[in-house]
Amino acid sequence: MKSIILKSEQLNLPVKLAKKLKGKEIKLVETKEGILIKPVEDPISAARGCLQRSHFSTQVYLQYKKEEKELER
Repeated sequence: MKSIILKSEQLNLPVKLAKKLKGKEIKLVETKEGILIKPVEDPISAARGCLQRSHFSTQVYLQYKKEEKELER
């Protein structure tokens, strides 16, 4: 099946659907039943917050980098 990616503003959509998809890229996927409209997932947005409860912080990262530099000497 073929698919294409468009900006949601390039299509004439019903108002309710247009508001929901405003500013997003959408993928039109051809299926046996017809055309499926899917928003394209942004991997950066999807990853946001994944380290929130992992005890990993900027300070821990900087400490790792400092230890790495000391080992390289």
